[in-house]
Amino acid sequence: MNLTQEQAAIIKSKGDIRIIAVAGAGKTTTLIEYAKARPDKSILYLAFNKTVKQEAERKFAEVRLANVRVETAHSLAHYYIVRGSKYTIKGEGYKLNEIVDILKLRGLKGKHTESILATHINAYLSYFCNSAPAKVQDLDYEDTLTDREAIEFATKYKKDIQYQTRLFLDKMNKGEIPITHDFYLKKFQLARPRLNFDVILFDEGQDASGAMLDVFRSQEGTKVLVGDSHQQIYGWRYAVNSLDKLNYPLYTLSTSFRFDQDIADLASYVIQWKKLYSNPLTVKVIGFGKSRKANTRAVVARTNAGLLVKAIELLIEKKEIKTIYFEGRIENYTYANDGASIYDILNLHTGDVGRIRDKTIAAMDSMKDLEEYIKTTGETQLGMLVDVVKKYGEKIPGYIKKLKDCHLDHDDKEQADMIFSTVHRCKGMEYDEVTLTNDYITHDKVVKQAENIDNVNMSKLSEEINLLYVAITRAKSHLYIPQEILTGQKKAIPVLKQRRVSGAETKGEHYVYAGVKK
Repeated sequence: MNLTQEQAAIIKSKGDIRIIAVAGAGKTTTLIEYAKARPDKSILYLAFNKTVKQEAERKFAEVRLANVRVETAHSLAHYYIVRGSKYTIKGEGYKLNEIVDILKLRGLKGKHTESILATHINAYLSYFCNSAPAKVQDLDYEDTLTDREAIEFATKYKKDIQYQTRLFLDKMNKGEIPITHDFYLKKFQLARPRLNFDVILFDEGQDASGAMLDVFRSQEGTKVLVGDSHQQIYGWRYAVNSLDKLNYPLYTLSTSFRFDQDIADLASYVIQWKKLYSNPLTVKVIGFGKSRKANTRAVVARTNAGLLVKAIELLIEKKEIKTIYFEGRIENYTYANDGASIYDILNLHTGDVGRIRDKTIAAMDSMKDLEEYIKTTGETQLGMLVDVVKKYGEKIPGYIKKLKDCHLDHDDKEQADMIFSTVHRCKGMEYDEVTLTNDYITHDKVVKQAENIDNVNMSKLSEEINLLYVAITRAKSHLYIPQEILTGQKKAIPVLKQRRVSGAETKGEHYVYAGVKK
């Protein structure tokens, strides 16, 4: 096959290396060719998630590379820690009321203090299990919070949160309660494993957990780290950008075979926003994609709530599409991180409290009560579902039923009039045509935050820009982006066509269009 000079240099490299690969740059193809050039080496390929693992297994099998073992960080940890043990796994993690019951968090002063405390304990558990330090007390949990009320609560109850977190970990370690996926990954890291491979290929390194990066960097074999710091979008899962943390020789894959130069220029332009407050490591994105008919059309949103609103608008209110497909189960978009559903919030909103299933929501006296709880815990996903409930009220059950009735099976996904996904769920995917919702950060907001950068969490600001970059780079041929996202900077992006787009999905809205002409 024909390789670029960048790909050839990587394949010929020796020793530990890191690779910055822009979206659609053929990194999997490059890693396959790297492995093919080393048939006498035992190779471990670490994929980001189960879906990527299955796809990688298929691709390595197609070229008959029997010397490559494909795993995710969690499947590898499961093999070493859980297999053959007496541990049982709590697949969906613990709900807040379960944490309250297990730790006997009763009789505390203050309104909903038990649930708020459980929320912070749950977050601290996740933070510790995904981080590199060996002790809970070595972490500054408060530094991960942004909401003032949440910081104040975590500071006030710091010793309690820390103690209860350690107690919960001890109960899992002893097998008194089922363990979580994050727990056995952490236990794997602390076991200081020695992986018997000549070469380890670590994909999506920008979203590695600190725990897994610690395992990776301690191995004796040749280490190849691949990723793109501008695609880091899992900071809320306490991911670390390993590309910045490891000082291996740097290689690049800057040519995208997914999209053309118009979309490449827009993606590069968005990344340049970071220069308003930092000095990011950037690679010029070269678009080498081909023009193609738009067979797959997708709406990509920043949030679950933003996606639900757009789906309801296109399918029900405007009747512009007839069949849909949601990446992942559609039910996943109606739940917050802690397990509370949009129906629970609706029942609180309407006063039908007897139908509320989630115990935390059931303990609330009113929507105002719930909104105060959200401020104290920093549960933004829950807050977004509250906004949807306020917008549609009692229409929600009928609307969601309609969405489900018009939903196609996975095998018919590409036949859907429109595919719906959040950025996180479509990571690694691509569509011929992409329309973005209006819930992303805008250029104006970045400018305002950069002017007050001393009071802004820079990593979270960068992640918001990354989310927009990843969403843009899902498009293969056609991209529609709300004009308000690019407000005030039209002259900086002359490659884009500034116009009101005709078409069902954008009726009545100003969009900017990038990509090949229709």
